[in-house]
Amino acid sequence: MEVILLENIRSLGKMGDIVKVRDGYGRNFLLKKGKALRADEENKIIFKKKKEEIVKKNTEQKKDAKKVFEKIKNKKLNFKKETKENGDLFASIKPKEISAYFSEEFNETVHPSQIDLKKEIKKAGEYQITVNLHSEIIAELRVLVEKKEAK
Repeated sequence: MEVILLENIRSLGKMGDIVKVRDGYGRNFLLKKGKALRADEENKIIFKKKKEEIVKKNTEQKKDAKKVFEKIKNKKLNFKKETKENGDLFASIKPKEISAYFSEEFNETVHPSQIDLKKEIKKAGEYQITVNLHSEIIAELRVLVEKKEAK
């Protein structure tokens, strides 16, 4: 399937590029999320007319992402969790929980799909995560998981 990208997508292309993608990825992600249009003649004409509007929208999203980046850069996310005696967590920390942390601590919305755990957080310790705020703005953060003291 060929699509016209409506925004920059890392490892795929820049806005306005016509790229060939697998049908499932195109249909279920790119088209569904409004990140691309099918690359037929009608949509090519529509894209040319709307390009200025799309660029403006993308610039706004980038500006918002920069604000969030400035707020969270070089921060360490601290979680206190109950652990087993060997340091294993009873439940691993998922992107959804990290997303909730951003809402509570920084008053910013970061969707779980924007959070990339390099490896599962199953034990107490320090971990690296990547937060994809925009296709051009990526924050590298550290997550510190400490043992919660029993009362």
